[in-house]
Amino acid sequence: MTVRIENMAGHLIRRLQQISNAVFQERMKAAGYDLTSVQFAALSAIAQTPAIDQASLAGQIAYDRATIGGVVDRLETKGFVTRSPRKTDRRAREVSLTQDGARLLAEVTPIVEALQADILKPLSEVERSQFLQLARKAAVIVE
Repeated sequence: MTVRIENMAGHLIRRLQQISNAVFQERMKAAGYDLTSVQFAALSAIAQTPAIDQASLAGQIAYDRATIGGVVDRLETKGFVTRSPRKTDRRAREVSLTQDGARLLAEVTPIVEALQADILKPLSEVERSQFLQLARKAAVIVE
């Protein structure tokens, strides 16, 4: 007997990721911003940990270390972050928010917070809370 795809966790997680990305992109575009969810996550992490190195940034947002450089490149090109060599290890690059990056983050954070409910729209408040608790557990994120 074949397992039905709608009963496969991997399929459902991928589908939720598609929904999440679509809602994020739709809201950013409607608000006039050219920003991806990964770029938002990076900006948020940089704001929380000023002068973070790229490898630590990748780990903090659970993104591939090999491709985080491209994300930071695009943010730097847009004027939202700067990179500089770390004083203690010249091979490592520290990433910091610019004033424009901090302003952008402040502007888009309320939009991102508001769209969270739309990602899980079919769920009640109680179900959303349960879902988030279980998702954090499955993703091994300690509360």
